[in-house]
Amino acid sequence: MPVQTETTEAAALWERRGGIGIITLNRPKALNAVNGALSTAVGTLLEQAEADPEVRVVVITGSGRAFCAGADLKALATGEAISAEGHPEWGFAGYAQHWISKPTIAAVNGFALGGGTELVLASDLAVVDEEAALGLPEVKRGLFAAAGGVIRLQQQIPKKVALEIALTGEPITAAQAKELGLVNRVAPAGTALDVALELAEQIAANAPISVRESKSMIHRTATEDDWGDRAWEANNAALAVVFSSADAQEGPRAFAEKRQPVWQGR
Repeated sequence: MPVQTETTEAAALWERRGGIGIITLNRPKALNAVNGALSTAVGTLLEQAEADPEVRVVVITGSGRAFCAGADLKALATGEAISAEGHPEWGFAGYAQHWISKPTIAAVNGFALGGGTELVLASDLAVVDEEAALGLPEVKRGLFAAAGGVIRLQQQIPKKVALEIALTGEPITAAQAKELGLVNRVAPAGTALDVALELAEQIAANAPISVRESKSMIHRTATEDDWGDRAWEANNAALAVVFSSADAQEGPRAFAEKRQPVWQGR
């Protein structure tokens, strides 16, 4: 598979492997702590991935021994802004509030407490190294998980468990996170990115419009009544987009002809 590599900012690296875009947080000496340069780089790369029709899935990981150690406290202590330049709406790390239509996968290669866990929560899917831990220790420092942690945790695991994690500040293991449904895969030590790429390949092999609308529907209707009108109105709108696409004709045709479909993304 051809590999295209480009470094747009020192703080984050971009690589494309076929239909998979890889964003690597690249401040290893600071355990990939988030400063303004990292937020700007990641947010810009997400925009690039969204605009590229060849990119179907985005994987985010870290360089060195950490995934992300959270906010760069040294930068904050000096009054430095850690949001993306010109785009505070993108949220923490240029990622936490930055919606893209393509699936995102966190490949947690190491330390990920606090803000690192919040990046996991903001991702559609997550693969975690078996030796990594997740958690929100902010209360131990007189803070709280303001980058989506206390919003999203309760949406993704049982509320009482979420409260225990948030109120005690104690970490959970990768195995516990998997048992709770907080992550999709636990990878053998040192293989989180490889396992995440395998998962991404499975998604990238599917029809892009179908994947996009499926992601959107799951997020949009997560809190809707499945017997209510709003959920079904959204469902019918997505149905119209998917079933009127060229790919919706290609899929059944390829099945009937016993061949692999050739998706056009339209």
